[in-house]
Amino acid sequence: MTMAAACPGCAAAPLAIEHAKIHAAPALVLSLPGIHCAACIGKVERKLNALPEVNDARVNLSLKQVSVQGNDIDADSIVAELKSVGYDAYPLDLAYLETRQDSVGRNLLIRLAVAGFAMMNVMLFSVAIWSGASDTTRDLFHLISATISLPAVLYCGQPFFSSAWTALRVRGLNMDVPISLAILLATAMSLYEVMNGGKHAYFDAALSLTFFLLIGRYLDHHTRSSVRSAAKELAALEVHTAQRLEDGKAVKTAVSSLAVGDRVLIPSGVRVPVDGTLDSLNALSDRSFLTGESAAISLTMGEIVQAGEINLGAPFEMTATAVGNDTTLRRVATLVEMAENSRNSYTNLADRAARIYAPAVHLLAFVAFVMWVWIDGDIRHALNVAVAVLIITCPCALGLAVPAVATAAIGRLYSMGFLVKSGTALERLAEVDIAIFDKTGTLTLTGRAANLDHLSATHTSIARALTQASDHPVSRGLLAALPSGPIADLTDISESPGNGMQGIFQRQAVRLGRGPWLGANFSSVGLRVGLEDAIALPLHEVPRKGVKTALDGLRALGIPTRMLSGDTQDAVNALARRLGVDDVQAQISATGKHDYLMELQQQGSHVLMVGDGLNDTASLAAAHASVAPSTALDASRNAADVVLLRENLDDFPTLIRIARATSRLSKQNFAIAAGYNAIAIPIALLGYATPLLAAIAMSASSITVIANAMRVRFVK
Repeated sequence: MTMAAACPGCAAAPLAIEHAKIHAAPALVLSLPGIHCAACIGKVERKLNALPEVNDARVNLSLKQVSVQGNDIDADSIVAELKSVGYDAYPLDLAYLETRQDSVGRNLLIRLAVAGFAMMNVMLFSVAIWSGASDTTRDLFHLISATISLPAVLYCGQPFFSSAWTALRVRGLNMDVPISLAILLATAMSLYEVMNGGKHAYFDAALSLTFFLLIGRYLDHHTRSSVRSAAKELAALEVHTAQRLEDGKAVKTAVSSLAVGDRVLIPSGVRVPVDGTLDSLNALSDRSFLTGESAAISLTMGEIVQAGEINLGAPFEMTATAVGNDTTLRRVATLVEMAENSRNSYTNLADRAARIYAPAVHLLAFVAFVMWVWIDGDIRHALNVAVAVLIITCPCALGLAVPAVATAAIGRLYSMGFLVKSGTALERLAEVDIAIFDKTGTLTLTGRAANLDHLSATHTSIARALTQASDHPVSRGLLAALPSGPIADLTDISESPGNGMQGIFQRQAVRLGRGPWLGANFSSVGLRVGLEDAIALPLHEVPRKGVKTALDGLRALGIPTRMLSGDTQDAVNALARRLGVDDVQAQISATGKHDYLMELQQQGSHVLMVGDGLNDTASLAAAHASVAPSTALDASRNAADVVLLRENLDDFPTLIRIARATSRLSKQNFAIAAGYNAIAIPIALLGYATPLLAAIAMSASSITVIANAMRVRFVK
């Protein structure tokens, strides 16, 4: 008896059902920062797939993630299993990733695949026709090609058609108008040939044209979205449940329900859900997601804890100070996206050129059509030339010239610990010719204070009240050194920029700050209560890691360095000699810093200002370009163009080198785009370029521009 062959769909049905069962199971997505090769993938997948509760585990090396499907999966047990084979794993928010997934990129890829599949099939019929098929056979193959091509072109060309229609609807033009016109003309011309029994049809050319245009569009989108994907990955590190302390008991609750002032328990190995201050005596935290520093950070009571950190020590308690969109994690992700979407003078120049191109391209194509009809009277050939001109003159490469470089540069700098906030920052950083640094908190870090046992209980409580009201590095250093105890009830607390903190205690003025401001005869920080003599509170100050390398590197780039500080002349001179800085200004006020900087800029200098304090804010805002460390006050970080996320300064010269490379590569991309048009347009006008060759040439120019832009990733 003859057995009937199973249809492919029926044979595949059981496999599809099993696949659906696997992927319908709950999914757990973990970040695996330690994987780097195929061996890592095999090791992780074998370990997880051997677990009875896991149905399927797949590693994505490019995203450094593993997706685990199964029933009753316990995230902690999966993390422990991966730890046992040498890989640290951190849970990601799958719901967040799904809501922020790249639907535009996915749609472009789907349309690209459909165009490629249809193009290959139509080309098979074209080969048969070129091989000698004629008459009825040729007409049949043309009809089949039309049946495949028309729906494919209409579907795959939607990104261009919808953009063109949006422009035309408001009586405008953009680069997608000539592209759409070229695709539709090539298709309509082929359909006309088929309906009239013509010997030639160009459906393969129309599909190839669409295919190569989609390649260029996808590369454009992928390049522009690379920084956003980094921000999305960062924001996905947020946790969504927390243990809120209510009447001394830990109650599991949604992070979205936490409010400022809530006290939260952070168990060992768990990410911090919100920003806050540490209530426990000490804690050990991993802040590498933000700073890139792998070493654990020791925290003491009263210090800041940020959302996304991992508790590496014993459980600790904290009080929430920022929740939701106000957390450090959310703000960083938002700033990265703002930088990617920002514009600079090069971008605006490219946009203006593109706006001029659109009407010029249509006029040029019309002139080419009329010229060739007049030359040889062949309307079909004239249309071919006009379509080729429409495609080959599309300013895609020009539109990509700057965004491709800027996006690659911003992504590279973010991975190095530089958060670029402004779209014009790199352009301005490339022009700086002098660098001014603040001292305390910028070139130096404030260590612990010397022995403070000489303070009375009252003085200690007043000092704690004043220091905890300030984010200045000196205040943080003192707060960490002061013994724990009650906090004085002060009123009218305020900060005097560059001097210190002041308030009222039991109708007495109290001050904590620089000795001269207190009327004391010492230069260090001190405390004064009422009319009593000021009490010295000496602090140890140490240079930041890599500061000597940074300053030497800037000088090697031709950028002289100067130091401005409100500290005493002796303290400033001592650090200047150690770092090799010749030009210093000591005991200078916030106004003095600003005036000094403005005078330099009025003389034609392009000043880079690097500072962290309230007294640096005006200078940061007025400078040609500015950088603030992540430990700076909020006002200083907001005023700065770039935020330095790491404590180490040794990569600082690379920031300037990348900025200069960004400017140089942007100009090179403009030259590439202009050179391409100077060569390609005459070739198209002379009739030597078919629509297909024009599409390939246009895509090649876009790919060349992107490849040139990627060179910024290798700047050292």
